[in-house]
Amino acid sequence: MTDTEPVVVAENLERRFGSFIAVRDVSLRIERGEVFGVLGPNGAGKSTIIRMLCGLLDPSAGRAMVVGYDVAKHPESVKARIGYMTQRFSLYEDLSVLENLEFYAAIYGVARARRRARVEAVVESTGLGDRRKQVAGTLSGGWKQRLALACSTIHEPPLLFLDEPTAGVDPVSRRAFWERIHEIAHGGTTIVVTTHYMDEAERCHRLAFIFRGSVLDVGTPEEVVARRGLDVAELEVDDPVAATAALEADDNTEECGHFGRILRVSTRGRDARAHVTKVLGAAGIAVRGLNAGRANVEDAFVSMVRQESP
Repeated sequence: MTDTEPVVVAENLERRFGSFIAVRDVSLRIERGEVFGVLGPNGAGKSTIIRMLCGLLDPSAGRAMVVGYDVAKHPESVKARIGYMTQRFSLYEDLSVLENLEFYAAIYGVARARRRARVEAVVESTGLGDRRKQVAGTLSGGWKQRLALACSTIHEPPLLFLDEPTAGVDPVSRRAFWERIHEIAHGGTTIVVTTHYMDEAERCHRLAFIFRGSVLDVGTPEEVVARRGLDVAELEVDDPVAATAALEADDNTEECGHFGRILRVSTRGRDARAHVTKVLGAAGIAVRGLNAGRANVEDAFVSMVRQESP
């Protein structure tokens, strides 16, 4: 494939398990060097999509070209040219950090002449230097995550799949992990990451919103939020329970949520502050500190899912 070709082109992908359709009519185009997020709740079909793109699961319908190869016709060629990090720690816990890296370098076919140099390079880039002799099973969650990422990139693949990579990892380690992801992408590697963490989704260059196996929207975080047409108001009231009940009873309220002492209210296609003033005024509830808020990816995704749900 050339430098200008998309790294992933999926057209009308579908995957059935018996009568159950886990993924339906999914089309995606992912460019070189992107951090592309696949966002959705548990059970939405994210991992099934990733497994098809990795050549681990045959599509029931549709086709996908990944790093220049058809995943159905040439799955082994795809597997040799990608990195894949699962949501569960899948390395050898009874081997040291260095032994795991050396093992995966051999498995991925890194030439013996450059294997040692490559292992040392990823040890330094991931900060694992002081832990190189430590047994992997004794590492904390954050350090296990770093080791898993190092092993999945030891062969310098042009495309890296990360399936729920930060599940169960503390916030500090998650932030460090995302900084490393963007460093790798800056070097030219394309990264596809599945997540249900909304704050992580906003760190991606572009997103695909997945729900019940279908794509709801694709674009930059700013684009998908803007297309949803949401307006947000933040307020304080003396009786937040009564205020919430009044707002949620009105069909024009998209969402009302508690954030400490603040109520956060979103509307679609209308001024949220005017809406709050009208609804709570009619209910005889005094409003204090009414301010405009900023709609985010979580607001957009929740709005889409509620619209799609019966």
